[in-house]
Amino acid sequence: MAEESIHSEIGRETSGHAVFPPFQSETFASQLLWLAISFGVLYLLMSKVALPRIAGVLAARKSAIASQLDDAAAMQAKAKDASDAHDKSIAEAKARAQALAQQARDRLAGEADASRKSLESELAAKMAAAETQIAETTAKAMANVDAIASEAAHAIIERLSGKPAAADVVAQAIAVAKQS
Repeated sequence: MAEESIHSEIGRETSGHAVFPPFQSETFASQLLWLAISFGVLYLLMSKVALPRIAGVLAARKSAIASQLDDAAAMQAKAKDASDAHDKSIAEAKARAQALAQQARDRLAGEADASRKSLESELAAKMAAAETQIAETTAKAMANVDAIASEAAHAIIERLSGKPAAADVVAQAIAVAKQS
């Protein structure tokens, strides 16, 4: 008996098995009523409490993200401006460096040209002095050549012929040899 009272409390038996209480046809109406009440309360809680909070959180996140994107865009613009200013300063520095290098090249080229001209003028003066000295030495040597040639010719003729040579004949032979 105790067993039957347990089965009757749980539900009626069908072919020796107890029926699951939610599937009992006698309780369908009350179950549907509680389902509608539960669904309505849940819907009201969701629509009045939970969803507005979620919408607020989403709106706050959206505004925070938009603010951060605006800040990022501003920082990117500042970075681009800084980069442009840096590039400009580098270009100006390169231009100044090239100008300084060109000035240095021009100055050194001028100094080298002046030094070269000075050296060339010194060498030209030394060359002129050397040519003058060579001309003087050549003139002295040529003046002595006539006397030496005359003495040598006299000595050769005397040695070959055994007689002294005539001075006018030797002078004539030297003059003919100079011309050729």
